[in-house]
Amino acid sequence: MDEKLIDLRSAKNPKARIKIMKGHFATSNFHINNYIDISTIKVRHMNCREAARVLTDEFAHMLAVDTIVCLEETDTIGTFMAEQLADNSRHSLSNGNNISIVTPEYHQSGQILFRDNVQRMIENKQVLILAPSITTGKSVKRACEAVLYYGGKVCGICAVFSSVNKINGLEVKSIFTTKDIPDYRAYAPNECPMCKAGEKIEAIVNSYGYSRL
Repeated sequence: MDEKLIDLRSAKNPKARIKIMKGHFATSNFHINNYIDISTIKVRHMNCREAARVLTDEFAHMLAVDTIVCLEETDTIGTFMAEQLADNSRHSLSNGNNISIVTPEYHQSGQILFRDNVQRMIENKQVLILAPSITTGKSVKRACEAVLYYGGKVCGICAVFSSVNKINGLEVKSIFTTKDIPDYRAYAPNECPMCKAGEKIEAIVNSYGYSRL
């Protein structure tokens, strides 16, 4: 399947790049016609750093951040974001903050947990939620609920790719949107036109990667 992956570079910074693959794919909740591979931007430190720069430029002057909750292996991007947000040489509202990078734990039911030793990094803190990709916002909404439950305040939401503009009234800041992938579609399994046309599912996918069928 790798030969089908096509590079997509950010207009704001070409070093912030993802790969896309057209086809018929299944997530845990939807069928999609474009698989978005963000592994490069999550694991290669230079690409992570450039992705972080694009995201922090979006809101550094608008938000004071104490903690970044990193969903689904985005903690390297989150670390670079924290470094840039707290940089004393930048005109950032988080200037000088010792920003916490927190990766949540997931219960079998899908509920998000923060263990006792990290709850102090959430309680009474300004929390930024970072996601790899957002299709409907369901997982990010769960993260918002968890932050509120543990006494924190969600001050912002950002993602590498997002197909939604707002979640819980907050604008989603992202590097890539459906403007970059205009034919991106997500369907409920029982409403998928590709299934109805008899097209076989090529792979099971999520933000961690894909598994061919």
